[in-house]
Amino acid sequence: MRHICLYFQLHQPIRLRRYRFFDIGNDHYYYDDYANESAINRLAHTCYLPANKILLDAIKKHKGKFSVAFSISGTLLAQFRTYAPEVIDSFKALAATKQVEFLAETSAHSLAALRNEEEFRRQVAEQVKTIEELFGQTPTVFRNTELIYSDSLGEVVANMGFKAMLAEGAKQVLGWKSPNYLYCNSIEPKLKVLLKNYSLSDDIALRFGNSSWSEWPLTADKFKGWLSALPENEELINIFVNYETFGANNKPETGILEFLKALPDTVLADKNFVFQTPSKVVSLLQPVSAINVPNATSWVDEERDTTSWLGNEMQNEAVDKLYALSEQMHSCEDAVLQKDWQYLQASDHFYYMSTKFFSNGANKAYVSPYVTPYEAFINYMNVLSDFAQRLKHAMPGYMADAEVGQLKSAIAYKDAKIAKLEAELVKAGVAAKPAKARTPRKKAADDEKAPKKETKSIAKTKKSKQE
Repeated sequence: MRHICLYFQLHQPIRLRRYRFFDIGNDHYYYDDYANESAINRLAHTCYLPANKILLDAIKKHKGKFSVAFSISGTLLAQFRTYAPEVIDSFKALAATKQVEFLAETSAHSLAALRNEEEFRRQVAEQVKTIEELFGQTPTVFRNTELIYSDSLGEVVANMGFKAMLAEGAKQVLGWKSPNYLYCNSIEPKLKVLLKNYSLSDDIALRFGNSSWSEWPLTADKFKGWLSALPENEELINIFVNYETFGANNKPETGILEFLKALPDTVLADKNFVFQTPSKVVSLLQPVSAINVPNATSWVDEERDTTSWLGNEMQNEAVDKLYALSEQMHSCEDAVLQKDWQYLQASDHFYYMSTKFFSNGANKAYVSPYVTPYEAFINYMNVLSDFAQRLKHAMPGYMADAEVGQLKSAIAYKDAKIAKLEAELVKAGVAAKPAKARTPRKKAADDEKAPKKETKSIAKTKKSKQE
């Protein structure tokens, strides 16, 4: 039996409005509500709702042989609650079938794993709690932002109690090896690693609608033929795809939704295949070896690394200044600041600042709301500057320190003004330069040196003694 693991990612950032330099300190609302609502409603009706219905019908039809997995970012779930609660209901219907698994990830779809372990752990715990509340599942498999993975990160995830983690089957990692097996982390072998078959996955996600592609048009029959052509001993085929592939990145008129509908029927017609969730795969298969990933990989761009978010000085400056606020944020109990902190960590903000050449550059231009990466950087840093000021003002003890500072400034101003007036009087010859006022300590010292006057009673006593 050959296992197919079909996984979908869902994420949308909270888009920032045009935030000018002169807004800093004056306007503390950062978001483009119109753009956010429009995007979510468009995606709900072109992708999420129709694709969910197709999957629900397939699950019911194939009775235990068809399963899928999802990870949905916390920022997208928050927008579903606000703009499209019917999408959450459709995912609850999928969860009720027991054939759909929801994975854990960072709630903010952030780069915290690369910058701040404490914040990373906090976000994962928050996301796990959200999945439990919405879908009645406690995730045991982890999928990091943009499939970012390394040996050291896998060790952290294993110590957090997860059984498995998803990663990219990048060339620089695999070499001659195949992604079509189950592997384990090289530091903590108890953590299983499922590697994406990027060739088959990208055939759907990136090349489906490309009419100049030599294999266009892609059909379910053709795709099933490619699965069957793989060596028989390769027991696991991981197809990891952005969910917006179905109806958004590829418009419905391309036939992408028909492809999704036909795929389960076509593949399961061959009794050698079955669709499994990641946790089911981990329970059924044994890892063939450890996979060594010393440097972080991702599923973005040809390099499959992290340079899409941390590849230039602008991106690194923005990320560094953001996470420099981590310690203060962990002491902050302001709910509005906590929400802003979450939304400002989305990896998309740094992706928009990228200046590198992308192999899928047309798609990048489509998703970025900015004309240039420099515009993205300036807008984000203006927002971050205002956020940092608000955070500083919200810190315990800030008001007391501020009042002391104001009093010191007022005293210094008055002292300077008095000195100026005294100097003008001396210069005009109106009065001699006044003597410096004695301090209490100086006055006490002078009093000690001065001869003490005797009272009448003391003098009388002395006279009587002498007599």
